[in-house]
Amino acid sequence: MPHTPVWFMRQAGRSLPEYRKVREGIAMLDSCMRPELAAEITLQPVRRHGVDAAVYFSDIVVPLKAIGVDLDIKPGVGPVIENPVRTRADLERLRELEPEDVSYVTEAMGILTRELGATPLIGFAGAPFTLASYLVEGGPSKNHERTKALMYGDPQLWADLLDRLADIAAAFLKVQIEAGASAVQLFDSWVGALAPEDYRRHVQPASAKVFDAVASYGVPRIHFGVGTGELLGLLGEAGADVVGADWRVPLDEAARRVGPGKAIQGNLDPAVLFAPREAVERQAARVLDSARGLEGHIFNLGHGVLPDTDPQALTDLVSYVHERSAR
Repeated sequence: MPHTPVWFMRQAGRSLPEYRKVREGIAMLDSCMRPELAAEITLQPVRRHGVDAAVYFSDIVVPLKAIGVDLDIKPGVGPVIENPVRTRADLERLRELEPEDVSYVTEAMGILTRELGATPLIGFAGAPFTLASYLVEGGPSKNHERTKALMYGDPQLWADLLDRLADIAAAFLKVQIEAGASAVQLFDSWVGALAPEDYRRHVQPASAKVFDAVASYGVPRIHFGVGTGELLGLLGEAGADVVGADWRVPLDEAARRVGPGKAIQGNLDPAVLFAPREAVERQAARVLDSARGLEGHIFNLGHGVLPDTDPQALTDLVSYVHERSAR
């Protein structure tokens, strides 16, 4: 590639006026299940910003909905689960995901691979810990107290729950790869809530199972979590080819923690985009400078695009990174 590749988490949606227009009156989960709409939303940031990859428009709870979990994404709140998973009987309700459960994903990705041509399409899934925390808490949580109570109090049930979720996440990624995704990302949004030893013992085996399950496809595998500075080495050990760093750790330090043989993704603070253009460019230059000499770097934000971000700021950032990193 003639420059550092750039794409953003949550680039499809929220901040774009054209996204709000096509989504008007359509619930989040419904829009994920309409192939033509999901494809259109995925394409919008590629058209507008000139990013180097399309990120498939979906949600990490889609596979849970597809296997019959009674959940809804409530505006301003996030996923809310009607009957949380807290006992072995609750676990038994989580069946395996079959490709036909998410046939709309296959259809949408078919549309996208035709439209995108040479532009890569990135698929994704929620990691077992983050899916478990939604299921156990019944929705988003600040402290993950019920999640941790289950993890410490019934480690066998916890391990079985994460193992089942690893199978579901792996099946969801396989559907996307077979439908044309050229890379996949596993999102562990909440795993920064754990200490390294707890991650190693209670989470890493399930995340590793997901990466192992898709290894034979040969597509790049990306692993990302928020607030995971202390876990970066362990995230790398779980088996990804690329590890995402949030904005709290400089990229050169993130690479040192992850160790050799992996590329690094990141890591501009999403809030920087609210500053004037010169300030955004200064911060972006810092990221690019700290990425010099790394084995591989994807320029990205340290978390998702914030909903009130000015789309022009993202467009300007893409062209700045392309110009400054031109080889």
